[in-house]
Amino acid sequence: MAEKEILTWSDVDALMDHLIPQFRGTFDALLIITRGGIVPGGILSEVLDIRYVLTASVKFYTGVEKRMAWPSFLQFPSDDLLRGKRVLVIDDIWDSGRTINAVKGRVEAAGGKPELAVLHYKPSQSLFPDSKPDYFAAITDNWVVYPWELGYGTDRILAHPKGR
Repeated sequence: MAEKEILTWSDVDALMDHLIPQFRGTFDALLIITRGGIVPGGILSEVLDIRYVLTASVKFYTGVEKRMAWPSFLQFPSDDLLRGKRVLVIDDIWDSGRTINAVKGRVEAAGGKPELAVLHYKPSQSLFPDSKPDYFAAITDNWVVYPWELGYGTDRILAHPKGR
C-alpha cells in the first residue's frame, strides 16, 4: 500500500516553484480539470497571465474494469473555444492518467494543441506507459493529500436558516 503524503500550502508553493519555470512561450488558454486542478489552475492563470480560462469535468463510472471504463464529460468547452489554440491542461495528479488523457483527446479532436501539466506524476500507476505529462513538479508513488482536501466537507456546512 502506498504511503500517505499530506501536503501543506508551503509544499504546494514549492511544487509550483518547480513547475512554473518549465513553461516556455505563451498559452492561448488554460483548461482546468475539476476538481483537483482548480487550485493549481488558479495559481497558474495569475502567474502566467492567462485570462482565457476554461474548465473540464470528467467522470469515470465505477464497477467497470479500470482499463475499460469510458469517460463521461459532465462539462467541457465547445470545440470553437479550443480550435487552433495552444491549451495548457492542468490537474493536480496523474495517477492512472485516464482523466487528463481523456481531456487531451477531446482538445485534440476539437483542433486544439494541448500540453499537459500536473503537480504529481505517478508513472508506476499510469495506464499510459508511452505517455507522460509535458510538465510536472514531482514524481511519486505515494497517496497524495493536498491541503485543499483537508478538513472540509459537506458536514461542516451550516444549514441555511430558512431550510434551503
